[in-house]
Amino acid sequence: MSGNFEARQTAGAANLSSIQPFPGATDLFDYCVDAWQRSILLLDVLRQRGNNCIEHNARKAPHVLSFAAELVLDGRSLPRPVNYALVRIIPPKGTSIDPSKRPFIVFDPRAGHGPGIGGMKHDSEIGVALAAGHPCYFVGFLPDPVPGQTIEDVCEAEARFVEEVIKRHPNAEGKPCLIGNCQAGWQIMMMSAIHPEQVGPIMLAGSPLSYWAGVHGKNPMRYLGGLLGGTWLTSLAGDLGSGIFDGANLVANFESLHPDNTYWKKIYNVYSKVDTEPPRFLEFEKWWGSPVLLNAEEMQAIADQLFVGNRLSSGELRSSNGMRVDLRNIKSPIIVFCSWGDDITPPQQALGWITDLYDHEDEIVKAGQTIVYCLHQSIGHLGIFVSGKVATKEHGEFALAMGMIDLMPPGLYEAVITGMDEKVENRELVQGNYLFSLESRSLDDIRKLGGNSPDDDLAFATVARLSEINQGVYSTLMRPAVRAMATETNAQLMRRSHPNRLRFEMFADENLFMRPVADWAEAVRGNRRPVSPDNPFLACERMMSDMITSGLEMWGKARDAATEAFFYNTYGSPFLQAMVGLRADETSVSRHIGRDVAREAAAKQAAVHLEQQIDQGGLIEAAVRALIYVRLPEGKVDERGFAALKQISAELPAAKRIGLTRFKEIVKEQYLILLLDPERAIGSLPKLLPGNRRQCEEALALVRRVLAARGALPEEGRRRLERVEAMFAGPTSEVGRDKAA
Repeated sequence: MSGNFEARQTAGAANLSSIQPFPGATDLFDYCVDAWQRSILLLDVLRQRGNNCIEHNARKAPHVLSFAAELVLDGRSLPRPVNYALVRIIPPKGTSIDPSKRPFIVFDPRAGHGPGIGGMKHDSEIGVALAAGHPCYFVGFLPDPVPGQTIEDVCEAEARFVEEVIKRHPNAEGKPCLIGNCQAGWQIMMMSAIHPEQVGPIMLAGSPLSYWAGVHGKNPMRYLGGLLGGTWLTSLAGDLGSGIFDGANLVANFESLHPDNTYWKKIYNVYSKVDTEPPRFLEFEKWWGSPVLLNAEEMQAIADQLFVGNRLSSGELRSSNGMRVDLRNIKSPIIVFCSWGDDITPPQQALGWITDLYDHEDEIVKAGQTIVYCLHQSIGHLGIFVSGKVATKEHGEFALAMGMIDLMPPGLYEAVITGMDEKVENRELVQGNYLFSLESRSLDDIRKLGGNSPDDDLAFATVARLSEINQGVYSTLMRPAVRAMATETNAQLMRRSHPNRLRFEMFADENLFMRPVADWAEAVRGNRRPVSPDNPFLACERMMSDMITSGLEMWGKARDAATEAFFYNTYGSPFLQAMVGLRADETSVSRHIGRDVAREAAAKQAAVHLEQQIDQGGLIEAAVRALIYVRLPEGKVDERGFAALKQISAELPAAKRIGLTRFKEIVKEQYLILLLDPERAIGSLPKLLPGNRRQCEEALALVRRVLAARGALPEEGRRRLERVEAMFAGPTSEVGRDKAA
């Protein structure tokens, strides 16, 4: 058949070429041949996409990881079984893993799609962790949930996974670093708040924690709950699904954000580059076209408590045993990576939880939390954990700097990643291709990113109230009838015919009309005639494509503007607010977490302890206090100082080294002491020094070495260093001589 097709193609071309040309006829002929061939090849790409998805979804444990892995722990075997599993990533050949380095665990999002996106490419979150020498693990999931599993069950399973990794690496320099993408980010935050003693640094990539937050004119997904009248439609979908919520509905929500990309740009991009683009397209579509399932109870809890209720950052969530999920319990560093180009998890939703928990940055310090955020200027939501460029830069730098972040004292910092140039001093102390710095920030810097007004919060609170009312009405009046009519057969038919599945499968070879396409495409590739890039008709095609894209984009923006106007006009109504139980004269709804008497008492006790420790300690405490004191006014550190510390530690005899955990405790304590009473803290420095002058001189030399790693000190830093040098070089106190004795 392919031979006949090719013969007809050659004959047709010969007939057309014999026609007497008119101006532009050759360009038109070349374009028509190319456009026709591209159409056949595009149809074949869609056929391959359908076949790939059918084959992929037929697997027992479908995923898109590009790394080999071995099963460590199956969540279905736990006391509270879940469809999650922990696997160990097998390092590729030639990759060297350092067993002393902390392991990394990547948690993939179960937000409609299947697992593996965090390691789909070599340049990925998993790839950069392995390249940095860290053991790496991955937490994925099966397409079907375990009957009865809940969000809390998943959190407990993840805690068990982390515990297992810790057992496997008893000699690691720190607890595992957890990376949570999108939905997995807020889930591991919940787990970490309940089990804070088990986790190391937590990195959140595109993860929403403050669900109402955003700015006008953007972030249309946050209005979806109000547009649908609350979460009763989530219940209806779960009931019609016979207790199962189809993740394809979540995928459809994502796609509705950009109709220009969904309905035109994505496919036209393949059509216009059909000779080179298919491999990348098919790789991504294998993941995009494999929606998973959730229990209806799981999805209902997510919609009620998070998306519409926004109860996580306000401390309103409680576990089944009554424990409050308080994000302030987390003492490990929290790294938030978000982007201005992300309209699914905008920076306000990724960072708004910080201002929900704290009124001032000093409260972050007193709570003992270290929070680091990094803002990308343009990358979209998926690019945060899929883009190879982001992986090799931001994720790569975070992997290299995780030890430095873990050592940072409490506070709010912004990660700044800059390129290397001739102005960077001591470049040998920089590990990667970029200079990684942490700069101190205030909560005002978070507030400047934008957010809700009190009236906005009141409108969202109205949606939450109305959602509870509608949910109650549905549960009482409609649910019994819906459940009585719903059957497993109908539920499976609904899932199979969902547009986000059907559009893949309808082009597969299972469709009899698609079977000749493979032969047609083979014939076209054998006689491919791509048009010249400067062909005027190709330029007209691209112009038409741009017009279609612009039209769909304008329609999407108009729809979003209408949605926003409807939302605020409806839920901003004082009458409706009063009807759902909110006072008509109420101007704000506080989302701030409530006071905790026990936490405040512990903070006061900690302050008393610090007061007692000001003149306590030895040479290490003195050196650390001096380092922090000199650099404190700058409010900035970078990886060169940390690299110098590591070099010094490696040079010390084994008997004189202290572990990372103990050193971190010293840094934190000395930092807090300096904040508590700077003058008394530095005035007490001689009391910490030994009577041995040689030891003091060696310690001072190490202090100078670390300080010099970043280059010349500013004027205030030089003044402080001179004061420290005088103390280290001057006569020791009686206390010092007593210690020496």
